[in-house]
Amino acid sequence: MSGIFNDVMGKLSDLAGAAGLSEQVHSYLAELLTPATITSLMTQAEQAGLGDKVRSWIGDGHNLPISTDELRSLLSNQQVQAMVDKTGLPAATILPVLAHLLPEAVNTQTPAAGEAPKTA
Repeated sequence: MSGIFNDVMGKLSDLAGAAGLSEQVHSYLAELLTPATITSLMTQAEQAGLGDKVRSWIGDGHNLPISTDELRSLLSNQQVQAMVDKTGLPAATILPVLAHLLPEAVNTQTPAAGEAPKTA
């Protein structure tokens, strides 16, 4: 099953890249993933029962994947609407790409020590 999922995600990534969607989402993630928002994401993940997945993205080690449905349960309606407003794309288009890109994006924005960044 994971082979099929990887094939689909690869095709989605290729399509997103061709459509410029990947660039839009990467740009949005660069703005979004501050120490405060990563800490907030961790809190939301714990509340949604997805803490183990999000913790896997922080620091070194294997990043566990997140499904579009899991991501939707993690994000608030306001956060999803903010992405729609920022990108001009529908949530049904943004969320699958975000689910694919978010684990690596968080991984690159967090310390290798495996701890969530501290807010000032």
